[in-house]
Amino acid sequence: MPGHRKPRELTGRHVLLCLLGFFGAVFAVNAVMIKVATSTFGGVQTASSYRAGLMFEQDVSRAEQQNALHWAVDGSLTRDSAGDVVLEVSARDAKGKPLLGLAATARLAHPADERRDHFVTLLETGEGRFRGRTGTPAGQWELIIDLSRGDTRMFRSRSRVTLR
Repeated sequence: MPGHRKPRELTGRHVLLCLLGFFGAVFAVNAVMIKVATSTFGGVQTASSYRAGLMFEQDVSRAEQQNALHWAVDGSLTRDSAGDVVLEVSARDAKGKPLLGLAATARLAHPADERRDHFVTLLETGEGRFRGRTGTPAGQWELIIDLSRGDTRMFRSRSRVTLR
């Protein structure tokens, strides 16, 4: 028969080329996915877990010292007419008197990407009262408020908040 062609023979060379092509494509896709994953992930909590582990006892000690103070620190978040988030913080001692001589800092930390954190500049508006504003978008955030005297942090509050 003149129109009938002989079927192509599958050789070891064809099988090798098919395997190399398949695994080459898998490796190429994996390389692209690894590159995208490592370039977009910003949720690293600490640069060195070993150092963080060593600091654990110090953190426990600070928390115990903070609890012994019996301070009442309250914060409220609202949106103003311009759409900015306004944070108001009041700090009182165990007897209910306003705390004096403190500096306050605040941060709205994104739970998954530290590159999206927003720092809030808090200004003292009265005895033991602070206020600041930021243009933070809606979503879940962790509000971290630090009160310090000089270079010593005296109080830290961490709260999960939802901004609307």
